[in-house]
Amino acid sequence: MQSINLQLASYSDLFMLIAALVYAAAFIVFAIDMATSSKTIRTLEAELAAETGASDDATAAALQHRGQLVGAGVVGQDAGTETSMPPAAGSSGAVTGRGGTGTVTDQNLVDEDMAYLGTTRRPAANVAVALMVISVLLHAFAVIARGVSANRVPWGNMYEFCTTGALLVAAVYLLFLIRKDLRFLGTFVSGLVVVMMCAATMGFPTPIAHLQPALQSPWIVIHVSVAVLASSLFGLTCAMSVLQLLQHRREARLRAGGEGKPAFMRLVPSAFSLENWSYRINAVGFVMWTFTLIAGAIWAEAAWGRYWGWDTKEVWTFVIWVVYAGYLHARATRGWTGDRAAWLSIIGFACLVFNFTIVNTYFPGLHSYAGIPE
Repeated sequence: MQSINLQLASYSDLFMLIAALVYAAAFIVFAIDMATSSKTIRTLEAELAAETGASDDATAAALQHRGQLVGAGVVGQDAGTETSMPPAAGSSGAVTGRGGTGTVTDQNLVDEDMAYLGTTRRPAANVAVALMVISVLLHAFAVIARGVSANRVPWGNMYEFCTTGALLVAAVYLLFLIRKDLRFLGTFVSGLVVVMMCAATMGFPTPIAHLQPALQSPWIVIHVSVAVLASSLFGLTCAMSVLQLLQHRREARLRAGGEGKPAFMRLVPSAFSLENWSYRINAVGFVMWTFTLIAGAIWAEAAWGRYWGWDTKEVWTFVIWVVYAGYLHARATRGWTGDRAAWLSIIGFACLVFNFTIVNTYFPGLHSYAGIPE
């Protein structure tokens, strides 16, 4: 067995700390973007309302012409009327609670298909994305250095699983950003990554060491890597589901004639669009989690001579599979849309977090590889 490179392991710890600090900076800048962008657009709407005589349709048309906004619903043409049907992907419109002349429609800042709008200007968000890119590069070096220093894959305990999972959450988010305008998720994603990094460092600190005998198998590369990737997708959809619940309530207040608060939700697509994208991403994550369950059973047979033994970790992995299977089935065949679908998605991710933290820490079993020093 090769010796551990302690010098490289120390570099890994240092770069992990620096990456966490840069993630925290990105979180702050994303939060600033959410606070300032919604205020800026209110000023723009007021200026355009003055220019166009405060006409709802003229103001919305002017905003659309500038390429700034795409709405979250459809406004009726007659004064005081509105419809709540979901818009088609890429369509423009607005949600309003007060019809008639003299009222400015409430608009959203993102396309319903989450496509980029060529003239949209959000410098703070772009700076935050740049910080995320830098932190992912630093983070990737730290994770790779951890593995190279011990001559193995860098996810042999809870600390390593958590830091690798945080890296994949951030990396998957940045990959989606190439094609889709998900800057509105930046605060939630960077915040989740910071929490995961803090949890790994303060909750699951583990010195570098060789793998336990049961983990010295090629299946650790296949089984755990797919599990981490699926978990990162579920983390993204959980954030989108939380925003879906907030946006749904905001849209309901607008339809009732109230104000569209909180203001930062103007940077978020409609609840309908968020739900559709959560469903698509959860479907991909579910396929990966299914593979994780099957691969884990095959690995268990190779390591312990049985495919399934009702170990606590095995049971909760199956519970997570059942929750997401129920979510996909209920939404596709039983019409469980809206808030109910969002809550199922959130419950699924909560079960995943419980499985990783509580089960690994407090429920002894064959899968007790937390590696946390006593």
